[in-house]
Amino acid sequence: MKHKRLEPDTIEAVADRLKVLAEPARLSILHSLRERSMNVSELIDETGLSQANLSKHLQLLYTHGFVSRRRQRLWVFYQIADPSVFVLCDILCKQLKRHLAVRGAHA
Repeated sequence: MKHKRLEPDTIEAVADRLKVLAEPARLSILHSLRERSMNVSELIDETGLSQANLSKHLQLLYTHGFVSRRRQRLWVFYQIADPSVFVLCDILCKQLKRHLAVRGAHA
């Protein structure tokens, strides 16, 4: 099966999105939001990040469309904007487990 050739600007855009996911703190935030929306205080408790650090990462995740937000009275709640991001995460986790198992078998 022949695949369509990716244009350079598409490759660059994909690489930029993967860079956003290439930060453990942001993956932790996404994982925390997988089951339910949370406000900043809940995310601080869940992730252990400082408010300033969490806010920086949430803004980047929001800008790139990984999370959305809604205001409810005094609180801003964050939620996953597109759950398909977890398809990629699940594939990578399974691939990592296979890699570690093969590596462990050869050790």
